[in-house]
Amino acid sequence: MFDFDRPVDRLNTDSVKWEYRFERGVLRRWDDTDPELGDERVIPLWVADMDFRCPEPVIEAIKARAEHGIFGYSRVGPRYLESVVSWMGRRQNWHVEPEWIVNTAGVVPALHLATRAFARPGEGVIVQPPVYYPFYSAVKAAGCELVANPLRQVETRYEMDFEDLEAKASRPNTTLALLCSPHNPGGRLWNREELQRFSDICRANDVLVVSDEIHGDLIMPGNRFVPYGTIDPRAVICTAASKTFNMAGMKISTVMLPDPQRRAAFQEQMQGLGMFGTNPLSIVATEAAYTYGEPWLDAVLQYIAANRDRTVRFISERIPEVEVMDLDATYLLWLDFREFGLDAETLESLMLGKAKLYLDEGHLFGPEGHGWERINLACPWSVLEDALHRIKRVVDEHLRPRAEGPR
Repeated sequence: MFDFDRPVDRLNTDSVKWEYRFERGVLRRWDDTDPELGDERVIPLWVADMDFRCPEPVIEAIKARAEHGIFGYSRVGPRYLESVVSWMGRRQNWHVEPEWIVNTAGVVPALHLATRAFARPGEGVIVQPPVYYPFYSAVKAAGCELVANPLRQVETRYEMDFEDLEAKASRPNTTLALLCSPHNPGGRLWNREELQRFSDICRANDVLVVSDEIHGDLIMPGNRFVPYGTIDPRAVICTAASKTFNMAGMKISTVMLPDPQRRAAFQEQMQGLGMFGTNPLSIVATEAAYTYGEPWLDAVLQYIAANRDRTVRFISERIPEVEVMDLDATYLLWLDFREFGLDAETLESLMLGKAKLYLDEGHLFGPEGHGWERINLACPWSVLEDALHRIKRVVDEHLRPRAEGPR
């Protein structure tokens, strides 16, 4: 029914994933004449979007809306709200009231807005590194103090350091915590007991929690996601259909703010920055995804889980020096290259210059990510298999000889 094995050519579509790269912190188009790249085409497995076509009902809904021919100012209406409420109840077992919902042009803007709305400049904001790098920029842009509560690695999983969290949350200046659930880049699905303890510590110290749950529908088979809103009704929850249904370019997200005063404060921040209205195509795309996209999602999760299993098997059998973190959720696998003792610049240079792979470098996720690489599994297996063979080639030709030293 769904053909996820067929590659889709994304070149000449202005795709950030396929046509751009970061150079010294600036997003630039690929220069195909760069001698560093050579003749072999670079495979981009960095930014978190899929190389699969969206569900057909989403495409048809966009076409139908486009046929209307008028794209005036738009806001979400009852159909959108009902699609979100129904989805959250059906897929996440979380009852959401329509009036809680506020729309923004993405979860990253929502994180920035929430940090500005709920923490004053100079106040402390807790993050749990290694973590999605916009968390750091949201804290910095708001003029707040970054309060790091690093996760602990226990074998191939991350765990929260609750003792350190309690110490950081109890500081009088700490007022906000940004939670990444499921965790990106670690792929960890926090269980109810962990989230409850996290909530108990934050509530006892009057620390408000903003939870980024954009990967909350991308749960590997056999696991279950616990929405933080079912733990703490005071919390601010940020989510979207964009990661779930591969429509990040639609630039629409849903923020749930049950508390009316916090909702008003959040909306005041939006108004102060001139944010008004929503893209009409994004509205119908989200409605269609949440209403008709479930069969596609179930199928794509099975495909990604198979990609995960084959990738883990390939690495364990052929590149055993590289450790792989368990993946409960997301389609982003976290790979540990620290065994080779390379600095971040050398590792990145080898991956791009020798393997011709553009991955998300671990150091972007904080100091705890040095020596790691994040790889995107949401692509045809043929593409991912090619990438894995390229990594093995670099390990065989460059990394193992370094580790073994001169003979």
